Amino acid sequence: MEQSGDRVTLGLDEVFAIAKSVLVAAGLPERQAEPVARVITEGQRDECHSHGLFRLPGCVQTINHPRFNRAAVPVVENTTPAVTKVDAGFGYSLPALEAAMPLFVEKARTVGISVLAINNCFHFSALWPEIEMLTAKGLVAIAMTPSHSWVAPAGGSRGALGTNPIAFGWPRAGQDPYVFDFATSAIARGDISLHKMAGKPLQPGWAIDADGNPTTDAAAALDGAMLTFGGHKGSALSTMIELLAGPLIADMTSLESMDFDDGVKAAPAHGEILIAFDPAILGGGVRDNQASSERLFSAIVDQGARLPSVRRYEARARSLAHGVQIPRHLYDQVMSLPRAG
Repeated sequence: MEQSGDRVTLGLDEVFAIAKSVLVAAGLPERQAEPVARVITEGQRDECHSHGLFRLPGCVQTINHPRFNRAAVPVVENTTPAVTKVDAGFGYSLPALEAAMPLFVEKARTVGISVLAINNCFHFSALWPEIEMLTAKGLVAIAMTPSHSWVAPAGGSRGALGTNPIAFGWPRAGQDPYVFDFATSAIARGDISLHKMAGKPLQPGWAIDADGNPTTDAAAALDGAMLTFGGHKGSALSTMIELLAGPLIADMTSLESMDFDDGVKAAPAHGEILIAFDPAILGGGVRDNQASSERLFSAIVDQGARLPSVRRYEARARSLAHGVQIPRHLYDQVMSLPRAG
């Protein structure tokens, strides 16, 4: 660790050790703590600040939720040749994902398409880490999840939808995959909290206050509702995610997740749906799908446009070489949390 002014520099192994220690001290068994700590470290590594160490205090709050199951052991169900289900038992989603991953991937490689439904999970993280787990195996992947009903539909004045992220990944031979991961809200909930901490105003069109009026004040937005990106288009896309990652897999919507939370303000509890495609099977060898996709990517980059995740990959390289920098106030907050010996 190095300290300079209002910044603290940590190695990635230090980030992981701090995260795991805090989680274990909060009562999370190692089988749940390790995958959660890994994803927190990956978020910090890629300079996705609202998904790194910033999440630790919220994780501790979630672990102390009366309905969170610290002793949860995921139960994997081999449902059909293309469908796998895993019950997270109201623990975190990440251990359930890891438990189901071998069967999920095997089905994609056998059938060409595979669907994984994670039920009864608490979910706090970005979706790109699990997408990259699949692109690393040569699979195309989609992931979707609801959240809490923090987001007003287009034309509405109160929360009914979640931030409802969707992520997609396309493997690329010999280079980083094409990955996007974004909330269907105009801004991620964690980023509004970061604006509040920094005393920065929000952009117009991101949120409304408790009375349904437009606001650029982060605190008022957290008490009011967020807005979807793209007006009615983002609202419709968010509704689609609610249905696919909620009722379709017999799990909670964002409204029901908020009810389940009962004012504790823990991470959302609901389900997650992932879909994996094997391009070798679906392409059938008729065309070179890699050459075709690379032509598309080149047509984008050659005119000066940027592919999604390039910023993350550049940040990743910096972090691997030099460690990560976090604000001193965040470091002090995290280090004030109880840690395992």
